[in-house]
Amino acid sequence: MKEYTIELCGVKRTLPFIPINDTTAFASFVVLGDTELVSACAPELAEKIGPVDAVVTAEAKGIALAYEISRLLGLKEFIVARKSTKNYMQNVISASVHSITTAGEQHLYLDGVDADKIRGKHVCLLDDVISTGGSLHAMEELVKLAGGIVVDRIAVLAEGDAQQRKDIQYLAPLPVFNADGTVKG
Repeated sequence: MKEYTIELCGVKRTLPFIPINDTTAFASFVVLGDTELVSACAPELAEKIGPVDAVVTAEAKGIALAYEISRLLGLKEFIVARKSTKNYMQNVISASVHSITTAGEQHLYLDGVDADKIRGKHVCLLDDVISTGGSLHAMEELVKLAGGIVVDRIAVLAEGDAQQRKDIQYLAPLPVFNADGTVKG
């Protein structure tokens, strides 16, 4: 199996290649459950974030990172856009998302209680990797529907063309690869 090694904030990780199709692959970056990496990256990300009232992330890979960044920013909580609705959720709002890591259309949902918490508030959107921007776009739609104001968009990595975006901040670039493991040009 081909793999890609990356160093983030002094922590090295080896990422396996996952084929997208016959010609393209991505290096699978999973921060969920990686205490060492979250602890190393969160302070660097928190320093990049301007004044915000809330951090919003999508379920599930960004949850630990959102927790630590919120703690570092002195926020009492963070908001998670869910991948499914739960019985306890009321006045749910939703947005559709197309992500490179998920086949087909997916939806993100925000509980009405959480929507109330960000109405009129300055919000930072957080993701582990921004690639096509689908998850980020869906989170932004949810925040707008809730009446929140997106003031920051941040991730650990920007993959492929996302590196050219001027509206995001990130710690490091992540290439997209050809099926043979060479960097797509």
